[in-house]
Amino acid sequence: MLWYVLQTRTGEEEKLAGLVRRMVPKELYGECFVIYQEQLWRRQQQNFIHVKRAFPGYVFITSREPKALFFCLKKVPVMAKMMANDECFFLSVEKEEVEFLQRIMNRNHVIGLSYLLTDGKGKILQVSGPLEVCVPQIVKCRYGKRNVLVRLKLLGKEKTVLLGIVLKEDLEQGLGEWKGERGKQETG
Repeated sequence: MLWYVLQTRTGEEEKLAGLVRRMVPKELYGECFVIYQEQLWRRQQQNFIHVKRAFPGYVFITSREPKALFFCLKKVPVMAKMMANDECFFLSVEKEEVEFLQRIMNRNHVIGLSYLLTDGKGKILQVSGPLEVCVPQIVKCRYGKRNVLVRLKLLGKEKTVLLGIVLKEDLEQGLGEWKGERGKQETG
């Protein structure tokens, strides 16, 4: 299956994905999904896992028949209104980009938290989780905010995305409940 991105307005990703699932014949596509990521938030001495969109404005869809899918999407008036821009709402995702995304997210399309062990001075000693495959692409570490800025290629362009991390002290303190845009506990 080939991967594509449907661009829409930020905040309307799940709405568009739901419309596709309801209105587009299933034989034209494999999956239609939004990629989420986990972030660690700290409030009142407690840690909470917050789930949010990893790529705002992007809905991912897989298809073996992209032309038929494209024309079907264009025919649905409600979908045509939701698309961000007529020329660039249906974009192809490169094979290498697909492979990278598949390595960092789980089967529920969530990029989980990565564990980082540091020397206490900012140097990374050990990484486990999604970040394992993209350590060389780390641009900036923000340990206090529990995230790292990673440079990646998506839709042929360089993008930066914040990925959530967990440090040793977070595990010792324990992780609280889930908070997020989806309101579900999904890890795989």
